[in-house]
Amino acid sequence: MKLFQPKTVVLAHCDLPCGVYDPAQAKIEALSVKACMEKYAASSDADFKSRSVAIKDERSHQVKEHLWVLWTDYFKPNHFEAYPQLHTLFNDATKLAGAAGTKGTNDVAVADKLIAKIDEIAEIFWATKK
Repeated sequence: MKLFQPKTVVLAHCDLPCGVYDPAQAKIEALSVKACMEKYAASSDADFKSRSVAIKDERSHQVKEHLWVLWTDYFKPNHFEAYPQLHTLFNDATKLAGAAGTKGTNDVAVADKLIAKIDEIAEIFWATKK
C-alpha cells in the first residue's frame, strides 16, 4: 500500500489558474447597468424603456454572479482575516445589484453606489495579488 501513497501532498490555491479572477468583470456589468439606466431616463419610447429595464436586470444579475465567484472561490480565510470588512463589502455589493438595488430602480445614484462597492472590493483584490 505504501507504493500507492503520494510522496508529496500539493494544495491548490483555487480550482482554476489564479489569473481567471478579476473584479473588472463585475465592474463592466455594473457600468452596463448604469448605462441602461441613463438610456432609460433619456428615452420616451415605451418599448425601448422596457428593453432597457430587461437588460439592466439581466446585467445586475451578472454583477451578482461575478461577485459571488470572487467571494466564494477567490477569497480565502486569510484574506477575510486581513480585511475584516470584506464580507460586508460583498454583502452590500450583491444587495446593491439585487431587487433592493439596481434591479428595483432606475436611479443612477444606486448604480454609482454599486460601482463604488466594486471598486472597494477591487482595491482589496489587487492588494492580495501582490
